[in-house]
Amino acid sequence: MTSNFSSPSGRRDFFEEALFKNLTVVLFGLVINYINGTLLYTFFTNVTFHSDSRYILYMQLIINDSIMVSFIVLLLVMSYVCPFLNVSVCIILILIGSNTHKNTPLNLAIMSIERFVAICHPLQHPLICTVSRTYVLIACIWVVGAIPGFIDVIITFVFKPLSFFSTGRMCYHQNVFDSVHNYNNNYATNILYMCFVWITLIYTYFRVMLSAKAATSDPVSGRKAQITILLHGVQLLLCMLSYIAPVMDTTLIILFPKFRSIILFCTHIITNMLPQLLSPLIYGLRDQKFKKHMKRSLCMKTNPVVKPN
Repeated sequence: MTSNFSSPSGRRDFFEEALFKNLTVVLFGLVINYINGTLLYTFFTNVTFHSDSRYILYMQLIINDSIMVSFIVLLLVMSYVCPFLNVSVCIILILIGSNTHKNTPLNLAIMSIERFVAICHPLQHPLICTVSRTYVLIACIWVVGAIPGFIDVIITFVFKPLSFFSTGRMCYHQNVFDSVHNYNNNYATNILYMCFVWITLIYTYFRVMLSAKAATSDPVSGRKAQITILLHGVQLLLCMLSYIAPVMDTTLIILFPKFRSIILFCTHIITNMLPQLLSPLIYGLRDQKFKKHMKRSLCMKTNPVVKPN
């Protein structure tokens, strides 16, 4: 008799299907974190990047994505291995995952502002975008990104009995934070965050575009900054796929009810993991300075210098 396992879709997967899904997600996670690890190794082994706010913010994005991918993989694997997790433990895992998810668009907005200052106010850039202020902004990103999750916890404490936190449930956001107040909080904060980020990206893009057209000394830098901010918009669109995932799931399941589990798994990969795979490729590999140091760091790592006796 074939064994079966609980899946996040609420049905029982056969062993082969569960094994395939877990191996696919783990493989995606390993590939993404290997690429991110290479970028982080390049950053930390080259001091030239440590005093540049642009690269510090980019590494914050990479670290955030690595944490998010790790928790996506962990939660999915645990949904098969231990489908009913203690609610208190589950809330901690969800809070970390939710925080990193909210951090990504906020980080993109701050990165766009940094490019805007560098192009439109080049003389003030070293004074405004200092290393200490960059780390303060990173701390603010994490605090602001954590607010919706802590509001969900407070709502749950108010409307659920204390015994709820010692029960076992399948560990995903909608199943733990399941009241209408949690839904309203999630809906409102998503709209608020997205409006702020989109307004920031649009404003900085057009200001940089006008500055690039007016510039006579360095129009190339202005055009590069335009492309960078435009790529931030592309990355944000990829991040927003997770917000429309429920609509995609419902529509596809209505059309293909027999493939419910496959649909949910595929949309999970496309909306949650694929954007994190594209992120380092969009930013890291198009930056010639970073690419040069990355090649040098990898060559030194694979071919260490042997000191003579």
